[in-house]
Amino acid sequence: MNLQQFPIVIIGGGPVGLAAAAQLAQRKLPFRLLEKGRTVGESLRQWAHVRMFSPWEYNIDRAAEALLVDVGWTSPDRTELPTGAEMVEQYLQPLAEHPLLGPNIVTDSRVVFVQRYGMDKMKTAGRATFPFEIGYERAGELHRLYASAIIDATGTWHSPNPAGAGGNPATGELALADRIAYGVPEVRSRDRQRYAGKRVAVIGSGHSAINSILELDRLKQAEPDTAIVWVLRRPTADSTFGGGEEDALPARGALGTQVRRLIQSGRVQVEAPFRLHTVEKSGERIRLIGLSGHRTAVIGDVDELVVNTGARPDFSFLREVRVAADPALESVPALAELIDPNVHSCGTVRPHGEAELRQPEPQFYVVGAKSYGRAPTFLMATGYEQVRSIAAALAGDEEAARKVELHLPETGVCGVPTS
Repeated sequence: MNLQQFPIVIIGGGPVGLAAAAQLAQRKLPFRLLEKGRTVGESLRQWAHVRMFSPWEYNIDRAAEALLVDVGWTSPDRTELPTGAEMVEQYLQPLAEHPLLGPNIVTDSRVVFVQRYGMDKMKTAGRATFPFEIGYERAGELHRLYASAIIDATGTWHSPNPAGAGGNPATGELALADRIAYGVPEVRSRDRQRYAGKRVAVIGSGHSAINSILELDRLKQAEPDTAIVWVLRRPTADSTFGGGEEDALPARGALGTQVRRLIQSGRVQVEAPFRLHTVEKSGERIRLIGLSGHRTAVIGDVDELVVNTGARPDFSFLREVRVAADPALESVPALAELIDPNVHSCGTVRPHGEAELRQPEPQFYVVGAKSYGRAPTFLMATGYEQVRSIAAALAGDEEAARKVELHLPETGVCGVPTS
């Protein structure tokens, strides 16, 4: 069977998935992109109000830019910091409408399984000679698509980590879901009434948590009765502040500097160390119960809990393909040593490409944030270089695939371990 008669299928229509499409289009390789949202960049739309700490310079893929310029697109100011909404409106949507990409993008399509045509993951003989079969749900019906190779760029946004310190939901977390939100609140409009004048706890230690605190403090300026409690599993908040003025991405360093000032001024109460194990109803509020060291501790009752404890990859639709993941990070195995957040910040990750991203299943790749598993150190530019290298390999250009070049801003942290 000639596998080249089938397209390469990209799963996920975020920045890295669309960069993969641009790279493949530039090399004239046939492809299809499946996105489960109604439009490309659906995940970014959910944090549309959040301003990124990396400027446009690091957020635009080179192949995508070349395609866009050919149809008259004007690049945003490379030094400006886009919001999630601006990323979609000024970059991803125009890219998805490009004549070389648009006809090959299918939205409202949720992938429910991937397999080799006619065989489960146990069958080995002749496995690589059969195409992939992708089952996806669209408009309530199951459709099937066949592929010569697959690039999984589904990210981790839709699989947030729970609030429970052990990696599973805390007792009561599911039952009290109406008081718990995952992600960064949008306090200017959508979430204003939910949090205004309330006592809100934010649990987490990365940049999402910091952004949540800064958003809530903006609300507090207009609604002074709003109270903010920052819950950390670590003993102090000091290690979450990043590189400050030494950070090569000034906006990233500024986040830590701003939240440090809020703590010092008393506008934010810090509870640390605290490992949540129970959320229970307490009158009209909820009570957070956990461990401080080895002792049981209780945080004064709050109205709402915002969870920013990171995210994890979803492998549920990959049960019948041979996919390997690091046992701790759930990253692509070869990346684990390179990206371990106990050791590396965003900028200290070494360049890597197709060779490191290979899976036991031939011609199957996990890329982007999902390739990093639970590690919070991913930057978009890393994903762009990943898919450039993979596209080169799929085109038979081994020299270009091996020549991996990645220049990232150093210092600062993209996230911190929660141990």
